[in-house]
Amino acid sequence: MNAQTPPTLHLMVGLPGSGKTTLARRLERELSALRFTPDEWIAGLYGQDLTQATLDAARDPVEGLQWRVASRALSLGLSVILDFGFWTRSERDRFRAQAVELRALCQVHALVVPELELWARLERRNAALPPATFRISREQLGTWWSLFEPPDVTELRNSTYG
Repeated sequence: MNAQTPPTLHLMVGLPGSGKTTLARRLERELSALRFTPDEWIAGLYGQDLTQATLDAARDPVEGLQWRVASRALSLGLSVILDFGFWTRSERDRFRAQAVELRALCQVHALVVPELELWARLERRNAALPPATFRISREQLGTWWSLFEPPDVTELRNSTYG
């Protein structure tokens, strides 16, 4: 690891349709960082046509495996982008703490979009699903919206830790 430039763990925060993966791909190119987007791995392992139950069951194991690889990459000095959504403050706090344990910085990238705009984006995406994306219903978005804890000003102001 370069002693002058510690690696950074980038947390992509937002609900589906907010632009997380688009930004994560851009950061991957600009920062020469390793990007982990769970839906890409799930589609690669299980295919595109999954029931919601199969998709839900695959998410935690895939994200767990991605974190194991990501944490090793961070320990080797490589910056990492986790495109997991990080809907709750407690989840973001946990990953920030893990980054500190690995002597890495942590940067939060919040993409907070109004619910109606998210739904409009998801409707367009659902009409012509790109590879490695899955259909999302209006009901799912409503449920997820109620669970989402956007970062507050203080969390964003202090989003780089080390």
